[in-house]
Amino acid sequence: MTATEAADFGVFAAIAAMAVATYAMRAGGFWMMRHVPPSPRLRKMLNALPGSVIVATVLPIVVRDGLTATLAIGAAMAVMLATRRDILAVLAGMGVAAAIRAIDF
Repeated sequence: MTATEAADFGVFAAIAAMAVATYAMRAGGFWMMRHVPPSPRLRKMLNALPGSVIVATVLPIVVRDGLTATLAIGAAMAVMLATRRDILAVLAGMGVAAAIRAIDF
């Protein structure tokens, strides 16, 4: 086995190990939650989680890109609230961002 083959095998082994670890964590979480009765506090936390994930994803983009990102995200939110169609909201946000960048705002 040459050094290149060994390195390729090492990369493959690392990716495979992380895939197994990721699956084990997800499956273990589902298994554990089947055996744990959710308290009202836990249920509230799980219901609030999707919003906090969205904020954690969007906030750094707004901070980095400023007014352009703020207007694009605002447009996407408005379209989503009005139509409840994800693809239209994404297209609206992209369109607003592209238009603002095209006029070099």
